[in-house]
Amino acid sequence: MQILHAPHPSTFSIVALDPASGELGIAVQSKFLAVGNAVPWAKAGIGAIATQSYANTAYGPDGLALLAQGFSAQETIEKLTAADPDRDLRQVGIVSARGDAATFTGAKCHDWAGGRTGEHYAAQGNILVSEATINAMAETFEQTAGALAERLLAALSAGQAAGGDKRGQQSASLLVVKEKGGYGGFNDILIDLRVDDHPAPIEELHRLYDLHLLYFSKSPESELIPITADVARELQTVLAKLGLYRGDTSGEYDDATRAALWDFCGIENLEERWRDDAKIDPEVLRFVRGKIVE
Repeated sequence: MQILHAPHPSTFSIVALDPASGELGIAVQSKFLAVGNAVPWAKAGIGAIATQSYANTAYGPDGLALLAQGFSAQETIEKLTAADPDRDLRQVGIVSARGDAATFTGAKCHDWAGGRTGEHYAAQGNILVSEATINAMAETFEQTAGALAERLLAALSAGQAAGGDKRGQQSASLLVVKEKGGYGGFNDILIDLRVDDHPAPIEELHRLYDLHLLYFSKSPESELIPITADVARELQTVLAKLGLYRGDTSGEYDDATRAALWDFCGIENLEERWRDDAKIDPEVLRFVRGKIVE
């Protein structure tokens, strides 16, 4: 029977929308290699989908196409499962860009299996220790403030703390999309982090998210540091030692100093924090000062 060869991401996940930012995302963990390769699907302005438990990965692109046509999350699930002879083995959670959410658990999914929906989210899982995992995810998501990614990660951690996958842990993934949210604004992939094989994948996913914030976010205007003569002199001194600056250390933030700092940002992958005025992101300055220690 064909289903014997299908991927089997027995796992727990949450799909959600942040109506304020328009971000859509999925967080997922499983005792399954590279779960991020099969479960999460999302498109900015359309919706987010988690397909799991003998996953029919066609639910991802086909579901997004249905959402794009105007079908609700529930209607999309009904259409996907109606056309699938192995629907009883499937599990799927969907949230649309309008905020409606739905979840489906086939009758033959391995216990414990089920899902829960709330305002702008759907949480689901199978082969879980108990229903407590889903309840913890839902309640934590509802009670957590902050960016969508942080709420999704908090929910995932809560689900694991409440029992998680009864087989243990192996991989985890976080996918968040937003219009022009990708690197340089060229696509909608705001965050796409995957832990493919790790003894503590959720903790590792948190670590990767912290790195994502470092390299791909910017400090708020209120935290920016003016490049005074003292700061400029400090930059010139360190950048000269790194072979990036060949001028004097007068403390003037001139074109040569600016060019050297730009080169430094590019080398250290901090170009998203680059400023073209006479201010510097504190994370960039921290990196520069770290080179003195090195």
